[in-house]
Amino acid sequence: MRRSIVNDADDLIPEALEGLALTHPSMLTLDTEHRFLTRAEPARDKVGLVSGGGSGHEPLHAGFVGTGMLDVAVAGAVFASPTALQVLAATKAADAGRGVVQIVKNYTGDVLNFRIAGEISGDDAIDTEIVLVDDDVATDSGDDGPGRRGTAATVIVEKVCGAAAEEGASLAEVAAIGRRAAASARTMSLALAAGTHPGDDRPQFDLGDDEVELGVGIHGERAAKRASFTDANGLTDLLLEPLLAELDLSRGDEVVAIVNGLGSTYPLELQLVARALHHRLGDAGVEISRWLVGSYVTSLDMHGVSITLMPLDDELRRLWDAPVRTPALTW
Repeated sequence: MRRSIVNDADDLIPEALEGLALTHPSMLTLDTEHRFLTRAEPARDKVGLVSGGGSGHEPLHAGFVGTGMLDVAVAGAVFASPTALQVLAATKAADAGRGVVQIVKNYTGDVLNFRIAGEISGDDAIDTEIVLVDDDVATDSGDDGPGRRGTAATVIVEKVCGAAAEEGASLAEVAAIGRRAAASARTMSLALAAGTHPGDDRPQFDLGDDEVELGVGIHGERAAKRASFTDANGLTDLLLEPLLAELDLSRGDEVVAIVNGLGSTYPLELQLVARALHHRLGDAGVEISRWLVGSYVTSLDMHGVSITLMPLDDELRRLWDAPVRTPALTW
């Protein structure tokens, strides 16, 4: 039986949010009624940034509330969207008089509830713009269906939008930066073992010892295909091949790369993937000039890894390098 460190499963999210707020009192303030975290000292005279979604992906989103990133992060239940009323309250809290950019992963519930909240917020004279993050190569179905899922590129979008807002960019300018980053970033994921919902005694799916789930989603969605288990270099190649096909990188290009653990992947494993990625792209003449290696967008305790790549230009590099201070990301 799979055991979890919980009190009551119904209280998991509010108690976890309280724990995060108590751990970072100089950064975060908790709204217990609507289950969102905001900056302890709200920013003034800047475009507000709000994001959120289902819980179970920590440190996304609440871990990225602070100077240089989000103003507010709103939390739903595990793998479930926050309600439109929650998002509306969070949007109002993010507003400092210059409008609010809502950064939304491309999942049906999130998109619907953020759009509803954005429309209602207009009644309170709050201008909003939505930036949709849809970076998952495994779900690229062209013009059919809901489109690519939003995954780890959300961290990049929140970072560059946050930097632009801190610089004083307008609502339209911040949204344009976010959309440009989202449009150029791509992610591919795989899992060696599925995650298990707190309180459940079985993982979301089973894999054989010689299998990996290739193209898995951060809500534990099954992939369209499985691949044979292999070593770290081979697993990196499985992720990198579709990314290179999508991005059409050329010798001399520069990228930011995120090697992201999906929950129970330990740092030694991630560093092996980072090593392989560095060598593979280096051999192709592509420079990884900016890195994140760690667990930033998780799927409960899934044992897996994702790679995100985004080409950099002068503006995106400057915004990525701008100062940031949040519980999960600081420089």
